[in-house]
Amino acid sequence: MAQPEQLDPDGAGVGTDLDTGFQSLLANVEQVVQGKQEAVHLALVCLLAQGHLLIEDVPGVGKTSLAKAIARSMGGTWRRIQFTPDLLPSDVTGVSVWNRVTGSFEFRPGGVFADVVLADEINRASPKTQSALLEAMEERQVTVDGVTYPLGSPFLVIATQNPIELEGTYPLPKAQLDRFLMRIEMRDPSRSAEVAILEAPDNHVAIEELDAVLSRDAVHTLL
Repeated sequence: MAQPEQLDPDGAGVGTDLDTGFQSLLANVEQVVQGKQEAVHLALVCLLAQGHLLIEDVPGVGKTSLAKAIARSMGGTWRRIQFTPDLLPSDVTGVSVWNRVTGSFEFRPGGVFADVVLADEINRASPKTQSALLEAMEERQVTVDGVTYPLGSPFLVIATQNPIELEGTYPLPKAQLDRFLMRIEMRDPSRSAEVAILEAPDNHVAIEELDAVLSRDAVHTLL
């Protein structure tokens, strides 16, 4: 297997291997998501194992920050799909729209067309809308009106769900759960981690300031 390309500060490429690439991504993401090394570690395992991650936890524990930080760390794209009861399957996969100028249908990609997709509060949408992700997560493609559109690589879905006892939620069907490699909780940082964060505020980096440490092509060669 060809050695993937790691980015140095001057933009030049240097060779790396799986362990070096993984550690680079881990350290970079942890500049944003602090005190949750296990959750970051497992999310990156899902990425490199070509799996997907389901996070079950309450709002405000850093799920969105995790998805954005992973995407920025590899110079990739990310999209957030907010699952609500009125969300349609076409909002997820995309839709064919008639173009009067060309006299033909044009495909407009849905939110699933990104390197990292955050399916936020996935169990608030109906089972029909949830099922729109099944083909994308299993076969890494989307079929709309009989035409198949491949998704890029790497491709990672990080889905979040509220605890099932909360009002307005639907249980995920077994077919949907089967698409996830892991199901975790993020939880709040430990007391010692919170103290370390407060004592060293300069170690925290805003998501907008986070630089890529690997290119998309480099991550693809690690898969």
